[in-house]
Amino acid sequence: MKHPTYVVVETGGVGYRLNISLHTYAAIEKEEKAQLLTYLHVKEDIMALYGFADRAERDIFELLIKVNGIGTNTARLILSSMRPEEVQDAVAHEDVSSFKAVKGIGPKTAKRIIIDLKDKIDRTEGSEVLTNQSSGNTASQEAFSALIALGFQQGQVRKAIQKIRQEQKAQTVEEYIKEGLKMLS
Repeated sequence: MKHPTYVVVETGGVGYRLNISLHTYAAIEKEEKAQLLTYLHVKEDIMALYGFADRAERDIFELLIKVNGIGTNTARLILSSMRPEEVQDAVAHEDVSSFKAVKGIGPKTAKRIIIDLKDKIDRTEGSEVLTNQSSGNTASQEAFSALIALGFQQGQVRKAIQKIRQEQKAQTVEEYIKEGLKMLS
């Protein structure tokens, strides 16, 4: 069952409600079958599932909910109003008005989003979205995630992975990580 704000996914005879953005709804609206990435949000009084059409949207959602004053519903509203690339561009160009256009976001919250995400989202013209998902290279994607987990900045890791890929220095995840550590250390 699909609705613009949620979908019900049936697994093993049990239906799970996944809250989605309009961006995700547009991506799956006409699909008979669709694959969604999920995020389980747990609070002391509720557990809620969120579904995303792609990794970039889920990554942006996870970054947004870490901003003080931005909850899951506000993050979903932002992603319903803006595509993940637009959020990245708005942060990179410090475009407060783009965030203020979202219902419930004032100038202070918009500035807070930009300040909090500025060092986490490094969007330059022509760069790929967050995790380099468009490359199709799963070894580089896994290495990217591993290097981020080790505490390196996304922008630096992205540049290192792109350079390794261009110079064809690695094929496996381990080789990407080894080369990435050399470049980032």
